[in-house]
Amino acid sequence: MDAEKLTLIQTVAPIVLGIVAIAISGWVITTWMRIKNGYPLDGSWGQAVYPKTDQESVERIKLLSQENAQLRAELGSIKDRLGNVEKIVVEDSHKLSADIEALRGPAN
Repeated sequence: MDAEKLTLIQTVAPIVLGIVAIAISGWVITTWMRIKNGYPLDGSWGQAVYPKTDQESVERIKLLSQENAQLRAELGSIKDRLGNVEKIVVEDSHKLSADIEALRGPAN
């Protein structure tokens, strides 16, 4: 090897090694961030590596969906009841008394 080729290799090799080190560390950091934030890992062809969907996960999702629907229904009924309470509080006391007496029926 002559001196020119050796000098060229000595100047290019650190640059190439630096680029390779940056690429590998970027891949490691990206994978770590995906794991930390709960994103699924992908294989070389884009297929999900982790987490795999199993029957337990599917059942858990179904149960959470049912619970969510029940809580939404309960929230709707609470909103209706709160509307009635607000109506009672805002109305005049005389009108409220008259409505209560009207519900009791005619006096005997």
